[in-house]
This record gives sequence, structure tokens and C-alpha cells, in this order.
Amino acid sequence: MKNFFVLFMKEMRESMRNGKWIWLPVVLIIIGISQPLTSYYMPQILEAAGNLPDGAVIDIPTPTGEEVLIGVMSQYGTIGTLLFVLATMGVISQERQNGSLMLVMVRPVSAFQYIASKFASQLVILLAALISSYVLAWYYTNLLFTSVSWTLMLGSLAVYSLWIVFIVAVTILVGTLLRNNGGIAGVSVLFLATVSLLTTLFPKYMEYSPGNIRAQASILLLEGEWVRSITNVVGTTVGLSVLCFLLAVVWFKRFERYDG
Repeated sequence: MKNFFVLFMKEMRESMRNGKWIWLPVVLIIIGISQPLTSYYMPQILEAAGNLPDGAVIDIPTPTGEEVLIGVMSQYGTIGTLLFVLATMGVISQERQNGSLMLVMVRPVSAFQYIASKFASQLVILLAALISSYVLAWYYTNLLFTSVSWTLMLGSLAVYSLWIVFIVAVTILVGTLLRNNGGIAGVSVLFLATVSLLTTLFPKYMEYSPGNIRAQASILLLEGEWVRSITNVVGTTVGLSVLCFLLAVVWFKRFERYDG
């Protein structure tokens, strides 16, 4: 446990030094609050853009607060996923390239402790950025649109956060298999995009897919209660995330034995 804590704190310090604690929350906050702001000011934006026929009237139905938050999660699902992968892709490969990994592993550190410290540290950073962005988006949504209760906001945030857990687990797993940052990012994004695409194309067979996390968080916002489908998707996502984590530990052990 002591070794894990030391490695975890090392990751936190490195994230502070490379600015991840700054640029990631800032970018996510911009993405989050842009949705309620653009939704509210869309008529003025279209009017200012011009090129409208004389006498044209812009009549855009005002979305509810729940619909605005669903739009915020949609933004996270596209741009946010790429950001999360980019933020996580180099946590192992950089230490391989600069040789610090061997310095760590000659100490009494197990593969489980090493991977767990990477996993936990990235989750803390990414979830902190997501929470700050989503809470601010919720604040502006309540300010400009119909109010959404804080319990529904927290519930949808908790459900959607599991997609971040899945992203981190997949990216770290790929990071134990590949050494190049570009390859890690490409394979991770391709895999996550494939999961989302298959979920869209084959909803009947991918009902419990992690790609349905955002849809289930949206259902929670619209229905106002926890339904069985949310439990099923949450269970699958957690299970697959744990599986990816354990596979990462197993593969890292093979890498360590091979290099030794």
C-alpha cells in the first residue's frame, strides 16, 4: 500500500509539472459552458451572421434544462473522449522512452501497484476536470433555462463518469501493448469509436454496451429516476473496465519479465 501511495503521489506531481491539471479542466470547462450559452444565444448568433431573407423570423424552440445537459454530455462524448485519450496515452510510454520505468521496477514495486497508481491518478485528474466542467454547465443551465435538480445532475454525472473510467482502462491497456504515443492514441480512439458505432448500428445486440452510457445518463435526466437499463449498462461498463485493468496488469508483467 505504501508503494502504491508513493507512485500515486509521483503521478500527481508529474501532472502538475506538465500542466495537465491546468489545460484539461480549462478546455473541458469551455466545452461544457459553451453548450448552454450557445443554446441560449443561438437566435442572436444566427441573426448576427446575416444572409437571412428579409422578414425572416428566427423561432427556435427553447430547450429544457435537461435537454441542454444532454447536449453537454454529447460534447463530452466527441471532443471530450479524444481529450481524455490524449491526456492518458503517455503515462506508461513516456517512462519507457526516458528509462525511468526500469528505475521504478528495480525497486520492490509490483505490476499491480504500478498500473493501479497510473489508473487511479489519471482517474482523479480526468474526473476532477469533468466534475468542474459539468457543475459549471449545470449552473449556467439553471441560470438560463429551466432548473435541473442537483440530485439529477449528480446522478447523470455519476453514470457518465463510468465512460471516463472505461476510457482510462482501455487507454492504459493499449499503453502496455504499444510503445508509441501516436499508436496508443490511434488504437484507443479507434476501439472506443468502434464500440460507439456498433452500439448505434446494432442496438438490439449492444444493449448493455458501454457505448450506451451517455444514453442512460440522458434517460436518468429525462425520466427523473433510476431504471433497470441503467443498472445493466453500468454493470457491463464496470465489468469491462475491471477486465481491461487486469489485462493491463498481466501484460505489464510479461513486459517486465521480458525486459528483465
